[in-house]
Amino acid sequence: MMCVLILAAAAGAVAAFLILRIWVVLRSRDFTPRESLSILVVAGSGGHTTEILRLLGSLSSAYSPRHYVIADTDEMSANKINSFELDRADRDPSNMYTKYYIHRIPRSREVRQSWPSTVFTTLHSMWLSFPLIHQVKPDLVLCNGPGTCVPICVSALLLGILGIKKVIIVYVESVCRVETLSLSGKILFHLSDYFIVQWPALKEKYPKSVYLGRIV
Repeated sequence: MMCVLILAAAAGAVAAFLILRIWVVLRSRDFTPRESLSILVVAGSGGHTTEILRLLGSLSSAYSPRHYVIADTDEMSANKINSFELDRADRDPSNMYTKYYIHRIPRSREVRQSWPSTVFTTLHSMWLSFPLIHQVKPDLVLCNGPGTCVPICVSALLLGILGIKKVIIVYVESVCRVETLSLSGKILFHLSDYFIVQWPALKEKYPKSVYLGRIV
């Protein structure tokens, strides 16, 4: 009986510590100013990549190096990213614009994949995402809704929980979402440091979000 009580107390202490640690990581937004910021961008098939690249086009060269994460079967996004970076390099041949890398992870969910099996594919994707995040250790993660962003953001959060590095997570909801959040948005609304919406109706429903108008 005593052993059971000791184990229960230990489990409770560990759970309390984890909850406190998660709360601290989510609440902390302190960031030391620096000349450049390592940014990890999650790109998705179709419109997600187009929107995120438009947003990146308005950022300065201080966001470097740039690491892109795409699904392992998403060749279209890879082509768009390479074209985007080459175009920037042509317009500004400084070394800053040449520092980009493309990483691939398994999709969290394929088109028409059943929801029960999505749990397992997402866990598999997360299992491979954490080593990538740990290797890159970005200062900032920027995403806008593809399913791939969920395991990446959870891994970035885990990096802070483990005390390795606090990673700022910025989620920009797609401009297509006028009145409701995407599934990724609903999941990451509570995990991101800055949650940006592009329509006033969403700001009204989610007061903690940041409304900057249409930015892409």
